[in-house]
Amino acid sequence: MFLSTYENKLDKKGRVSVPASFRSYLSNLGYNSVICYPSFNNSAIEACSQDRIEKISSAIDTLNPFEEKRDFFATSILSDSTNLQFDSEGRISISLKLLKHAKIKNSMLFVGQGQTFQIWEPTAFEKFKVNARKKANLNRANLKWEKHLNNYKGN
Repeated sequence: MFLSTYENKLDKKGRVSVPASFRSYLSNLGYNSVICYPSFNNSAIEACSQDRIEKISSAIDTLNPFEEKRDFFATSILSDSTNLQFDSEGRISISLKLLKHAKIKNSMLFVGQGQTFQIWEPTAFEKFKVNARKKANLNRANLKWEKHLNNYKGN
């Protein structure tokens, strides 16, 4: 899983090192790349594995092909998705379009989200995190443990 938060900076050639634990997770899935696209929920970059973007594409394909809604999702996610290959040092080159969307100039945070991760401008993420924590606290009753998870955790 993608866990924790890491800060890295763009190098002089516009590359950034992806955290080793994130690369390791992708490598264990058989990938030497990451799929990135602009978040439409936040000023951030969404990142996931190839199989995850294929699941998103399949979910979009379940929509009526003649409805605008299908085109909205396909355009917002798939048309702006980029498959970024890791170089020998574990770096990727994020496009200027993605960096601009996330308002990233030099430094960025890689934020683990379980099956996905996000890339944020650090100050923007700190503001988001404060608000997210408040909202998570207000909505904590919505997070339910499935019975098999309770047994797995020894509860």
